[in-house]
Amino acid sequence: MSSLIRKVISTAKAPGAIGPYSQAVLVDRTMYISGQVGLNPSDGQLVPGGVVEETKQALANMGEILKAAGCDFTNVVKTTVLLADINDFATVNDIYKQYFKSSFPARAAYQVAALPKGARVEIEAIAIQGPISSA
Repeated sequence: MSSLIRKVISTAKAPGAIGPYSQAVLVDRTMYISGQVGLNPSDGQLVPGGVVEETKQALANMGEILKAAGCDFTNVVKTTVLLADINDFATVNDIYKQYFKSSFPARAAYQVAALPKGARVEIEAIAIQGPISSA
């Protein structure tokens, strides 16, 4: 049996990891993107403006990681959204659909007790590198 290649994906255009993990890991054509919170890549601080601005920044960070692997949001097949307050669900959806416009990925969303750095939202994803056709 041949072995699969594991490649760490990293870009300075998204915040560096704040722990012992990678921004993303690509195995064969499947990319696992670590949870992104609304950190400004230049200073590592949470962007001001609450859940709206944090969601925009988290998704912008994810977009930069996708780009680093030659992908974009159309390559994403699964996301998980973690919310500090489930009452922010509709607000996050309004921003989310500006990035995911069609062929929406599968998704789960949860309220959690706390997120890193006091964030209001964290989004992780699984993407497939290369062309994808819809059936």
